[in-house]
Amino acid sequence: MSGLGSEPRDGNRPRVRRTDAAEGRSRVEDPLHAERHEDVRFERGSRSGGSSGSATRSPDRGQQNDDEGEQSSGLYGSKLDSSNLMGSAVAELVGTFILIYTGCAVAVAAILQRPTAGPGIYDSLAVALAFGLALVVIVAAIGHASGAHVNPAITLALAVTKKFSWQYVPIYLGAQLVGAVLGALAVWITYGSAAREAASLAATFPTDGVGDLQALVVEILVTFILVFVVISVATDERAPAGVAPLAVGFALACGVLIAGPITGGSLNPARTLGPMIVAGQFSALWVYIVGPVVGAVLAALAYDRFASQSDAIE
Repeated sequence: MSGLGSEPRDGNRPRVRRTDAAEGRSRVEDPLHAERHEDVRFERGSRSGGSSGSATRSPDRGQQNDDEGEQSSGLYGSKLDSSNLMGSAVAELVGTFILIYTGCAVAVAAILQRPTAGPGIYDSLAVALAFGLALVVIVAAIGHASGAHVNPAITLALAVTKKFSWQYVPIYLGAQLVGAVLGALAVWITYGSAAREAASLAATFPTDGVGDLQALVVEILVTFILVFVVISVATDERAPAGVAPLAVGFALACGVLIAGPITGGSLNPARTLGPMIVAGQFSALWVYIVGPVVGAVLAALAYDRFASQSDAIE
């Protein structure tokens, strides 16, 4: 009797408890149930704009975007690979041609004191504005196509900081040099033999009383300003949209205004080398190669170290 009497009691309470425990274990151990439950939470979070969905999915998307950016992203959102390398090189050639032709033509007109409309002639301010405005136009026109480097110092600085592939550097440098030479030839054609003989096609040289070392330091400083602005507005997504062309153009104009009375205001090896090659004068050439390259690399490294997107607090 005791066995028969205890059997119903054991069947009532333990059965209920075993059923609840079994259901709990089955829900925990059932991967399909867990996955469905997680999907429901993710769907609710994504519909309501909550953080559940973003916390589950966003790390993968962020990593994918970072990887893609490292592989193909360039200045001003440009993308470069072997399939569009020729087009990018042509864009660099044309952009550099526009920069040298515009700026050096105005500089030659100022040196030769050629009037425009009426008795007025170009002056130093006109030269700085010509280079600055030309760069604004160039960045707006080809920034999305090639990155609008139009400056060997910028190309090398981007390569040093791993924002540009070293395998494309020789092609970009060659395109920029050819564009600079063509721009200098165009200035010669525009203003005739006086542009080459009297104005040296606006090639830059240290002015009277300025030594090579002083000129070198000045070129480093002004190129640092230019490239720091370029890196900040052309590579950092925090920069306001649409401000890049104006920012880099005015930065170049500032550099020319500062350095013009000392070095002629190059900030760009191609800007000096193109007119020098056509004019056949190479005085202090090393200053205008070393100075801009050193200033550009320092600016790129400084921005990466102290102000880049990766250092921003999220």
